[in-house]
Amino acid sequence: MKKLLITIIFAACASVSFAQMRSFYDIFPNISQDIRTAALGESGYVKPSKKSSGFIIIGNENGSNLDPQIVNIILRKNPGYLVESIIVLPAQASLLDVYNALGNVRDLKGRLYSSYSKKQSIPLFEDATRIVSEKQTTAIPDPAPARNLPQTETVFLRLKDSNFGNSYYRAEMALVQKGLRYTLSNIKNLSYLFVPVIKEDKFIAQLYFEPVQEGILIYSIAGADISDFFASKININSAISKRLEVITGWAADGIIKKTP
Repeated sequence: MKKLLITIIFAACASVSFAQMRSFYDIFPNISQDIRTAALGESGYVKPSKKSSGFIIIGNENGSNLDPQIVNIILRKNPGYLVESIIVLPAQASLLDVYNALGNVRDLKGRLYSSYSKKQSIPLFEDATRIVSEKQTTAIPDPAPARNLPQTETVFLRLKDSNFGNSYYRAEMALVQKGLRYTLSNIKNLSYLFVPVIKEDKFIAQLYFEPVQEGILIYSIAGADISDFFASKININSAISKRLEVITGWAADGIIKKTP
């Protein structure tokens, strides 16, 4: 009888918790069926756009119930190019699971992307590690899984980029709305053959994670401000997209590993 009562109470609590979760439609009530289908599919929804043609951003369209700061933090950087991504992982995980997945910086090493110029899949980041600070770039290990979720945290990363060599980033995490926001911005120039292509603080990616009734929502948006000269020499949409894809995939795989 006692076991039955405990089971009933647990089931009731789980039911209330699920009911309090937003659904995908609660967050994006006005999106098209095509976008919804893509976001709930294996590859997710991905859309590049550029300032000169007018940005198309689902995250701040009329009716979106995302916290406006998720998009506005990117727009305040005045990027010339944006890539937006939405995917729902078919998994149940807590925000603590998400936070711990994002703590495994070394798992970014070796993640592949499809290189158009080399006609094969190659690692985007040949190495990935935490560093002490913006000024002290000594490598430090990833921490053990946390038991408690902090309200905010800032960490620093060194990523050996296949195109830009050693690149340095600030990662800021904060609890926002009903989820966790992860902001990644370059703290030093991204250079090719010693020539700065994307200057300090001119690349920024924002990932927002929220447990929803359908699984785990990952809403991502990344932007870059780059000169017209370099934009004419490289496919900037591809450059942003592949970095956002690798970072989002790293986070998604880490979350899935932590689910029962």
